Amino acid sequence: MKLLISFATLSWVMASLTQAQVADPEWPHWRGPGADGRWNPGGVPADLAKRAPRELWRIKIGSGFGGVTFAGGRVYVMDYRKSPELERVLCFDSTTGKDIWSQSWPVTYGKMDHGTGPRASVVIDQGGGSALAYSLGATGIASCFDAETGKILWQHDTQKVFSAKISTWGFAASPFIWKDKVILHVAAQPHGCLLSLDKKTGKEVWRTGDDSAGYCTPELITHAGKPQLIQWGPEHVQSFDPDTGAENWKHPYKITYGVSIAQPLFADGIVLVSGYWHGTKAFRLGDDVHEAKLIWEQEKEICGLMSSPLHKNGRAYILDKNKGLTCFELATGKIFWTDDNQLSPADRNPQFSLVWLDETQDLIALLNASGELVYAKLTATGAEELARHQVIGKTWPHPAFTRNRIYARSDTELTAWELW
Repeated sequence: MKLLISFATLSWVMASLTQAQVADPEWPHWRGPGADGRWNPGGVPADLAKRAPRELWRIKIGSGFGGVTFAGGRVYVMDYRKSPELERVLCFDSTTGKDIWSQSWPVTYGKMDHGTGPRASVVIDQGGGSALAYSLGATGIASCFDAETGKILWQHDTQKVFSAKISTWGFAASPFIWKDKVILHVAAQPHGCLLSLDKKTGKEVWRTGDDSAGYCTPELITHAGKPQLIQWGPEHVQSFDPDTGAENWKHPYKITYGVSIAQPLFADGIVLVSGYWHGTKAFRLGDDVHEAKLIWEQEKEICGLMSSPLHKNGRAYILDKNKGLTCFELATGKIFWTDDNQLSPADRNPQFSLVWLDETQDLIALLNASGELVYAKLTATGAEELARHQVIGKTWPHPAFTRNRIYARSDTELTAWELW
């Protein structure tokens, strides 16, 4: 019976991921259909470097750091209005930019650092009937909407209802959907680093973990036929059973200022996390769900911050705080090359959003902090830039890449471009 249940779970996970990564051209949640930075739209023209993007529309929005998402011909984003002080979820027609619906609620940011807007992406769940949209504001307002009409189906102030403990830069992890649950990284008190709610009713299902709230979105992996929910918090790298919240394993990794931000990388049985202050750690998982062994760490030479890494053929690609895009061997941490901050400007807080444009051809696309869309080919010795185009102003938020388009936002605008 246990074998049958395990096989059924594995089949469900693999079918979901395969459909998301291959068949689904949308960008319904943080980092795309597979939550792993894979765009791979197909039909990328051979003369891409000569193709100038065509702007489709540009509209004014409020400020914020939350990424853009796309589903069902609609674009979703969160923003902030200072007077009166409000957070909003906005929904637009993807072809015209026309406003379809919006919802808002009052907030008080007070002395929150970088208190200029929400940090999380709106997540669209299209399974099980009508599409639902989920958001988490910077002060912990968690909401579920009818994605078609914008009607609020449930809403919680997680600080008041679940005693969630806000962090220095506010709540930033995007909601994560698992089967019939939505999982939030809000440090509910007590023992609620992760808080699982029924996605249709908002009622608590389980809570787990004692870490404070960091800024990293929960990540689902599958290893040795079993799903694991990875959460990198300010004190630990942890693994939980996504169905029950039971802890599988955890390793200490205390982060200065609690800045556990970038999504972990999982590939070849290895979980990798990388932070600004204390560098990178890599853990090899065993066949038993409780096994995770530290295999290497690098405190000085590989230090990511906000940008989530990519992987292919045993090599990882990450934005290092000093040297720019850095390529290294995932199994050992051996550095092969760095781009010396050519793809994105050197900065105290460097940032770009990195995705696979055509993984089979080693092509990447990124939106850098200057608002430039850059295409590049990864080679044995570095990244060969193919083209760059100015598509938005200064920006940190992750854009939505879908089909042959990009939807990007800044603190003042949301824009759509056709790329070929």
